Amino acid sequence: MTAVAAEGARIAVLGERARVEGYALGGALAVPADGPEEVEARWDGLGAEVAVVVLTRAAAEALGDRTRRRPGVLTVVMPP
Repeated sequence: MTAVAAEGARIAVLGERARVEGYALGGALAVPADGPEEVEARWDGLGAEVAVVVLTRAAAEALGDRTRRRPGVLTVVMPP
């Protein structure tokens, strides 16, 4: 099975500022969030154009299973 991203779909990288800001240079939407509350707020604020979210380990832990409640969005956790 092959997934095809919709035209205009974006990749977002969410997590600690020091770990995500560089991804903007490659065209990703960098979403810095330091601390669990900020991670949750940024997750909730992601636009409908975001199809893939790369999470730092800390961001993934802060979100827990909330990522499953966003159908159509693929999430991955970056290595430590």
